[in-house]
Amino acid sequence: MSNIDLLHFEQLKLAVQAQYLKNHTPSHEDISKWKGIDIIYFQEDLRQIAKGNISEKTFYTYFKTVPATKLPRIDMLNLLSIYAGFVSWHDFRKNCSLGDESLNTAETVLSQEEENPQATPVAESAPSIAEKSASKEPNTVILQKSDTENQPLKDIRPSFDTYDTEQIPRRKSIRKYLLGAATIVLAVLTGLLAFGDKIFERTYMYCFSDADRNASIQNMLEIKVIKENESPIMYRIPPGECFQYSTKDKVLRMEITSPFYENLSVNRNLETAPREENLELKPDDYKMAVYYFSKKDISGNPDEALTLIKQKRSELENRISDNAVIYQVYDSDLYGIETLDKQKYITLVTTPTTSLRNLSVIEMIREKGKIVSIKFKINEDEENN
Repeated sequence: MSNIDLLHFEQLKLAVQAQYLKNHTPSHEDISKWKGIDIIYFQEDLRQIAKGNISEKTFYTYFKTVPATKLPRIDMLNLLSIYAGFVSWHDFRKNCSLGDESLNTAETVLSQEEENPQATPVAESAPSIAEKSASKEPNTVILQKSDTENQPLKDIRPSFDTYDTEQIPRRKSIRKYLLGAATIVLAVLTGLLAFGDKIFERTYMYCFSDADRNASIQNMLEIKVIKENESPIMYRIPPGECFQYSTKDKVLRMEITSPFYENLSVNRNLETAPREENLELKPDDYKMAVYYFSKKDISGNPDEALTLIKQKRSELENRISDNAVIYQVYDSDLYGIETLDKQKYITLVTTPTTSLRNLSVIEMIREKGKIVSIKFKINEDEENN
């Protein structure tokens, strides 16, 4: 990738911006300042014109960074080029003329980097050990001086004692036996320390069903396991799956929460409790209705669609508090969460876009018959970049 490619990509972003501004009026003309509903409208226009989609994460990665420091994938470049009116990314680069000043600047930087690599200073070599030693006069050192002549000899002979030769093999066998026994004991103790908890643990399984419909829960569940003198442990259970928990404790305390069901507290004496159990959760129909109207598809002829939009807005107006706090969560390293008021949320979910099919509620709180808090996310169709 060269600086020329990045300059071409900056020109492509301007072409995409110009194409969108022909038929739309976003909150800001600069594409790098779009967010929220502007991005959703742009995604919808991109699907209709170029028959493709980019995720919000991709948008924030490549359009919010000015100037861009890296190029997206070639399929993404082709998609944006088609939206801007070209056949492909290659066709765009072929027909896009960069300004002389930008082109000359990029070529100058590249040529300087190629022709003038950074020189590495060469350190002066130190004099070798041989040269140092040669510069000094050799000194003769007498390590030992002795006169062995005319010295009397001493007769040194070892004295031998008698002993029983049969005791040596017996002592060796006893020593081997004790060493083997100590090794076995040490291995057993190590195993108990490492796997003692696993040996005495028991596994319990809890499945969840809708108390009114007698069907498995098809929403994400959060389970908080509470232990005495310890911080709670949180688990997230995917829709339709059971919760398996291994423990050596005698008591289990859990709190189960879900966006569309009433909270449930569970206390079990594990000495008498069954190993498998089904827990029923009572649905909160009020929250489910808000979720249903938020995702309700609007289709058909224009008159029917207009009637459905009016019905959808009316239901959400009645069920959501005027002071509700609403958050939209993004899968982006640059932009994580956005706050919406009630009217912006209703406008977002009553605009007929395909993105609403992937709307999922993370949290919904109801107080005094009104929804006072919603946290939601629009999942991405596109493969992660």
